[in-house]
Amino acid sequence: MKTEEIAAKLVKWCSEGDYETPYKHLYSENIVSIENDGSGEGGHVQGFEAIQKKGEWWQENFEMHGSSISEPIVADNWFSVKIEMDTTHKPSGHRSTMSEIAVYEVKDGKIVKEQFFYDEAK
Repeated sequence: MKTEEIAAKLVKWCSEGDYETPYKHLYSENIVSIENDGSGEGGHVQGFEAIQKKGEWWQENFEMHGSSISEPIVADNWFSVKIEMDTTHKPSGHRSTMSEIAVYEVKDGKIVKEQFFYDEAK
């Protein structure tokens, strides 16, 4: 698959609220996922199993009320999207909205790297 096709599928599934299917069909088994600068627990993980654990942690700790994703911007083997989320942090009950830029790298028809850029919660 070309980068444009992968980007379009990711946006389609995420727009429908389906965040699991992209992992199963678009991601490399050796995926690298980085939150902001990669520091902190879960800030830099590698491999499909680690990504799944990160997703499970997120679902256990956050309730999603709504989200949106922009159309992708594609440049060669890279694409980016803007993601907005309305969530509640389950342990604290704090509800907030956030906006992030997600950047993806594609090689051999799979997403091999994702990195998320956002302001830290205040």
